[in-house]
Amino acid sequence: MTIMVVVVAVGGFLLGILIAMKFGENRLMRAKSQAEKLIKEAELEVERKRKEIELEVKDRFIQSKVKFERDTETTKRELERYQRKLREKEKNIDRKAELLSRREGDLVKREKEQALKEKSLVSKEERLNHLIGEENMKLEKIARMTTQEAKRQLMANLESEVRHEAAQMIKEIRDKAKEQAKKEAREIIVSAIQRCAVEHVGESTVTLVGLPNDEMKGRIIGREGRNIRAFETATGVEVTVDDTPGAVTLSSFDPIRREVAKIALEKLMEDGRIQPARIEEVVKKAEEELEETIKRLGEETVLDVGLPGVHSELMKLIGKMNYRTSYGQNVLQHSKEVAFIAGLMAGQLDLDVPLAKRCGLLHDIGKVLDQSYEGTHARIGAEICEKYGESTEVVNAVASHHEEVESKSLYAVLVQAADAISGSRPGARRETLEAYIKRLVKLEDIANSFTGIERAYAIQAGREIRIMVEPSSVDDVRAVQLASEIASRIEGELKYPGQIKVTVIRETRAIDYAK
Repeated sequence: MTIMVVVVAVGGFLLGILIAMKFGENRLMRAKSQAEKLIKEAELEVERKRKEIELEVKDRFIQSKVKFERDTETTKRELERYQRKLREKEKNIDRKAELLSRREGDLVKREKEQALKEKSLVSKEERLNHLIGEENMKLEKIARMTTQEAKRQLMANLESEVRHEAAQMIKEIRDKAKEQAKKEAREIIVSAIQRCAVEHVGESTVTLVGLPNDEMKGRIIGREGRNIRAFETATGVEVTVDDTPGAVTLSSFDPIRREVAKIALEKLMEDGRIQPARIEEVVKKAEEELEETIKRLGEETVLDVGLPGVHSELMKLIGKMNYRTSYGQNVLQHSKEVAFIAGLMAGQLDLDVPLAKRCGLLHDIGKVLDQSYEGTHARIGAEICEKYGESTEVVNAVASHHEEVESKSLYAVLVQAADAISGSRPGARRETLEAYIKRLVKLEDIANSFTGIERAYAIQAGREIRIMVEPSSVDDVRAVQLASEIASRIEGELKYPGQIKVTVIRETRAIDYAK
């Protein structure tokens, strides 16, 4: 029994081995088949890749060939074009060479003709000189005058004629130049004036403050005048109560003080408590309020004109210009107008417009300080501008706008012109009667100081001097010279806003009677 089991076990084992070997053979066959299949697929893939690479290489070769043929064709066309140009240039050179050859022949021919003409001219000149010598001898015998004497007399006659013609020519040239210059200047100035309309404000040294009722006068005066004395002491202005009905007059040559007094008085009347202690407190507040107003005015003006980077101290001085007047013209309004006109003219002349406006706005800055500084307002203004870092162009324009120093830039000239335009407008400035009469008398005296003047009249409020000359002693040429000389004398001896027209009139009358 045991042997059977062993035999069966050995048989099972051997059968298992046979079955395992069979399964291994089958698996080996499947693996071998799969490997062969993979090898074939790999060979196919390699063949496909090889064909793709061959095709890609062929495509690149074809593209390179096409590009090479295209580049070759382009190069060929360029070469053909250059060849055509060379052939045309060769033809042009041949034509020019032929033309030069013909011109050379013509020049040779002309040189020969010129040589013949020169020989003929030399012989004719010799004969002419001989004839002139004979004629001169005959003329000397007839006129009993040597050649040198005749030349001197001829030169004297010619000198008189040439001088007269030269004077006429100078007159024509000057008239034409003046006309052209006036035309161009008029276009620039009129354009600038039309585009700038700043209101002119005439101010004086007094300010009127309206009263709500007559009872307020007594409260302002106070018991035994203590209120009005305290107010005058605190503000530095003179207060007149009884001269104007329904108003109080504040008088002072300092417009800043006058404005402080006006603000303080209005606040006191509004509050109703008018006493010395209260007056001092209100005046102090009015000064602070005016200081803020001045600062705000300066900032607004700089903003209106469009000027960046102006020093804060300069802006305060600009604000103070609103409370200064010159010949009755508000200095701030005048300075703004000068700035706008200078800027407009600078724009038409292709110059720096902001720089021209800066020069115009600051040109009268010295008038704010001229009462506390020594010197002219132009010099003071230049020193202030230099102190607060303004450019050399601005400093020179401020210093030279009344020609106290030499103008070193076009901006200084523009400021002078704009200042004259602003000041010479009708109604812009007022002049004292005494100064006005002196200027008219001086104008007439300057004109009458020249010889040949019959009468001289200052007209158009001193804007024109009209001169009558004696026709027997002054001719037309001398009349032109007189106008120029008188104008030069006026420029050198008088100071005036704007310009003065000099008109010289020469009139000749012939009178006879028919019987």
